[in-house]
Amino acid sequence: MAKKCLRIKATRTPKFKVRTHNRCPLCGRARAYYRRFKMCRLCLRKYALRGQLPGVVKASW
Repeated sequence: MAKKCLRIKATRTPKFKVRTHNRCPLCGRARAYYRRFKMCRLCLRKYALRGQLPGVVKASW
């Protein structure tokens, strides 16, 4: 779980666009962020297994 101050800081618009930092809006995690889903890998897995992400299926081959 990320610090509350870092989560709030990530939501603010920075002085320069280059300074933007991707964080998961659900848990605040900064690493392993998927831009396509706008969440971290842990939240992505949790929601995908529940079936709450449309179009995401478990791989099998």
